[in-house]
Amino acid sequence: MKEKEYRMASAARGALLFMRGVPNVALGDRVVVRDHQGRKRNGQVIRTSQDVVLVQVFEGTDDLDLQRTWVRFLEQPFELPLSPDILGRIFNGVGEARDDRPPIVSRLTRNVNGSAVNPASRSYPREFIQTGISTIDGLNSLVRGQKLPIFSGSGLPHNRLAAQIVRQAKLPGEEADFAIVFAAMGVSYADARFFEEEFESSGVLSNVVMFVNLADDPPMERLILPRTALTAAEYLAFDLDRHVLVVITDMTHYAEALREVATAKGDVPARKGYPGYLYSDLAEIYERAGRIHDRHGSITMMPVLSMPSDDITHPIPDLTGYITEGQIVLGRDLHNQGVYPPVHVPPSLSRLMKDGVGKDYTREDHPRVASQLYAGYTRALEARNLASIIGAEELSERDRRYLSFADAFEKRFVGQGEDEDRSIIETLDNAWDLLSILPPEALSRVTEADLAKYHKWETGSPD
Repeated sequence: MKEKEYRMASAARGALLFMRGVPNVALGDRVVVRDHQGRKRNGQVIRTSQDVVLVQVFEGTDDLDLQRTWVRFLEQPFELPLSPDILGRIFNGVGEARDDRPPIVSRLTRNVNGSAVNPASRSYPREFIQTGISTIDGLNSLVRGQKLPIFSGSGLPHNRLAAQIVRQAKLPGEEADFAIVFAAMGVSYADARFFEEEFESSGVLSNVVMFVNLADDPPMERLILPRTALTAAEYLAFDLDRHVLVVITDMTHYAEALREVATAKGDVPARKGYPGYLYSDLAEIYERAGRIHDRHGSITMMPVLSMPSDDITHPIPDLTGYITEGQIVLGRDLHNQGVYPPVHVPPSLSRLMKDGVGKDYTREDHPRVASQLYAGYTRALEARNLASIIGAEELSERDRRYLSFADAFEKRFVGQGEDEDRSIIETLDNAWDLLSILPPEALSRVTEADLAKYHKWETGSPD
């Protein structure tokens, strides 16, 4: 394969390099840019025409002397070397080691853009993944092959929650087949150190592949980082038969980098200045999760995105909600009350929960208990609103019990320690302790057999 190198850069704008007079260049080809000091930068062809070739430079075009800049077209897509040795390693967005250890050397490389999967070859997501967090495991259960995003806001503890999920996530009874790919974009140095130290001190780092882009790293590197991370996940899942959980934080930083490039290219802006292809671009990433027929492994994804101004209708969470199968929503009110994790239960949802819970996966009463908790908490919030108008002393005895239930639910079920790893059985038992605050006749979503076996009304009383 003959590589081509040119010195025909006509302009640089942000992270984009404009080349003129370059023939036979393919969209997506990998590029190496060598500046006048001999330093090399990575790039990718993102637009071609007879007149202009547009190169996206991941390290940016700052300090480039266009007259002394050489651009080499490698005539191959951006690829990631892969081997079992990637576990326990830390890389940057383009797959280069950032843990002061040797680079991965392997004959096996894969295009980071992935390969198209025939929809007919996909298997339906099933089987429970335990995160140790009651609001997820009990009410919004995660199943293998699912895409379940976390919607957060500025200042909320989504990074702490993501780290806790990485530390605690497991497949009950199949721990040996489990691996995690963790990708962080635009995080501070302190947050990056926090993630690394958390995973190392808890002993899970050896089973984690980390891809990290710092806040002061090139923003354009964030456009390739999720694809690099998912390429590693596909290798672990479909070559090594692992069940892989991919945690990505923060997809808002990815979308902002995409908007920056789209503006520089002159693309027509859509909502909030994001390009019209934001939906298809996000879908290209999210849809790499799933299961495939005749393959033991699976890819489950939990992307984290911060909602600008806590606006769930913002284009990023809005479009993400169309593509994924539910959402975990963090609430500022609970956070201000000191509840961790501040999961806002009413808008949170796992659309595939029914396919991973119940008799064969968790416990036979799980679906009914989850439904009853939702119903009870919703009714309790109505009682709380009424109390704020007429006063708690004017409420009926049953409404006062619902008030007690709401307080206990938020403190003892939603709230848990950052190092508290609850099994699904502990979560369900905790749920029944809370439901025992309410009289049996108020629990219409569980069976008589459930009440006889688990309900403790005789000893239950308002807290």
